[in-house]
Amino acid sequence: MFDFIKDNLILNDPLILGANISIVFTVIGIVAVLTYFKKWKWLWNDWITSVDHKKIGIMYILAALVMLFRGGVDALLMRAQLTVPNNSFLTSEHYNEIFTTHGTIMILFMAMPFLLGLMNVVVPLQIGARDVAFPYLNNLSFWSFMFGAILFNISFVFGGSPNAGWTNYAPLAIEGSPGPGINYYLLGLQISGIGTLLTGINFVVTIIKMRAPGMTLLRMPMFTWTTLITAFIIVFAFPILTVTLALMTFDRLFGSHFFTLTSGGDPMLWSNLFWLWGHPEVYIVILPAFGIFSEIIATFARKTLFGYKSMIISLVAISGLSFVVWVHHFFTMGGSAAVNSVFSISTMAIAIPTGIKIFNWLGTLFKGKIEFTVPMLWSVAFIPTFLIGGVTGVMLGMAAADFQYHNNYFLVAHFHYTLIAGVVFACFAGLAYWYPKMFGHKMNERIGRWAFWFFSIGFNLCFLPQFVLGFAGMPRRVYTYGPEDGWTALNVISSVGAFGMGVGFMVLVYGIYYSYRFAERETTGDAWDGRTLEWATSSAIPPHYNFAHVPEVKSHDAFYDMKQEGRKMVPDNFEYQPIHMPSNAGTPFIMSGLFFVAGFGLVFELFWMAIAALVGIFGCMAFRSMMSHKQDEGYYVSVEEIEKTENPYKREA
Repeated sequence: MFDFIKDNLILNDPLILGANISIVFTVIGIVAVLTYFKKWKWLWNDWITSVDHKKIGIMYILAALVMLFRGGVDALLMRAQLTVPNNSFLTSEHYNEIFTTHGTIMILFMAMPFLLGLMNVVVPLQIGARDVAFPYLNNLSFWSFMFGAILFNISFVFGGSPNAGWTNYAPLAIEGSPGPGINYYLLGLQISGIGTLLTGINFVVTIIKMRAPGMTLLRMPMFTWTTLITAFIIVFAFPILTVTLALMTFDRLFGSHFFTLTSGGDPMLWSNLFWLWGHPEVYIVILPAFGIFSEIIATFARKTLFGYKSMIISLVAISGLSFVVWVHHFFTMGGSAAVNSVFSISTMAIAIPTGIKIFNWLGTLFKGKIEFTVPMLWSVAFIPTFLIGGVTGVMLGMAAADFQYHNNYFLVAHFHYTLIAGVVFACFAGLAYWYPKMFGHKMNERIGRWAFWFFSIGFNLCFLPQFVLGFAGMPRRVYTYGPEDGWTALNVISSVGAFGMGVGFMVLVYGIYYSYRFAERETTGDAWDGRTLEWATSSAIPPHYNFAHVPEVKSHDAFYDMKQEGRKMVPDNFEYQPIHMPSNAGTPFIMSGLFFVAGFGLVFELFWMAIAALVGIFGCMAFRSMMSHKQDEGYYVSVEEIEKTENPYKREA
């Protein structure tokens, strides 16, 4: 075992050695703090085993912020390498590893959990539910994601990171990539993908079955609508990823030939299956972002959302079209003119429902009493910035033109203008908007504005020059270039912008700390004069049961209409009843930990370890099956506790 650790622990690279040391000291520091303040029991009871959707959402968001830091550092290292020609800051192998982990982390371990976290916090509150449909499953979903992310991230300090790009194309990922790196990719994504699929199922059932009285589908808030559509896409798309990852795992570990160059394998099969999942995945992260912007723009324009039904129709259209455009990712890989034409038309068609939503937001802003809070700044900045990504996407959708754009920096700029302007802006906007609902106080506006301007200006400074670099012929996936290529000046500007984004993120993190220390605490649940039910809770941080009384909903701006009509959330003569709530569960954490052990064993082909962990996983399943009648009994919140929680608010009102 000592030789195994010595052979795989990476100590010959100063950057990775520094990461090793920082990880060790961070772990020691966390253990010391928890031990000194005697918080281990608190951590286990209040967070690790919690099935409260709000706490699970917060854990998702915290994990996403850590992953944003990790993926952001990767991006800055890449920009540092490309700033000047013939740079030797990174080797080609190290650059390929960072290039691979950056894309994978940002999409699957940052954007996905950030949005899933906001969904967990907000959606049950918006529909008037006391929790999600399957709280136990929700805890399992988070820990499956978390241990999959941990497995993937330890690769850069133990064994070596994957290096075939975030798309992991065959045959490079099979015959061309020895070592454990690609196995980390396959097993890490597989384990986290299980959690995402379970979350999709959970939210479909929650939204369909647990809405408040009177909340028809056409009275749901827009963020709930986008969550429902996203959950359906997850349910249909993620099984494709699960099977595809499993097939390549068989190729690498057991010698099968699904994607190999020899023995009947077909590398293009991987490209088709990956993007058959991958393009719906783009909309899995962008549709919730559209919902976030819709909620924020309506709130701070002080108007109901313009074209509510047309937006729903456009969202459904986008979700359907997302499954029939995947070939545009490889127009240059030998498809016939007829095939490319069909997918070119479907790709450009998706711009129509997307354009409808742009006019929905502009119509909502028109003649509104606009208040430029930090969430609104992110939302307004999103519209023109995302439009650049959308227009360049239509350009790339033309198959003939795509042959010129596809493998250069024009494409890199395009997808960052869609994913950063669309998703990261939405994550920051949603965090600032719903922060009082999670922590009982707003984020500091002044610091939030500094973070916004640093990040948004840095973003445009970073990626606008890359469109020009693409036209100038700079290919993507290169780790260096020569001075004679003439790309130095634009790369310097791009790197300055990237570091500006890094400053913006650090200012944001400082703003979280500053707000925790000094922000004024909210005294009601309605921090922004909100329009939907999440702002109708009796306290700034909702009680664990969310609502003592679930009101009847009469419109999609249910809470705003209640305030306008003078209707109270809890009627004066209402008699409280005991509220049933689910119990905490520790089995999901243990089961997910065993998934991590099994995955680690398979990464290094330690089959004895993998088999032992799989036995433990099945043991957890058997234990759950035998004990479910007790674990699902839950508990009742007493009338006395409800009155103690609710009455201070009623007296103040």
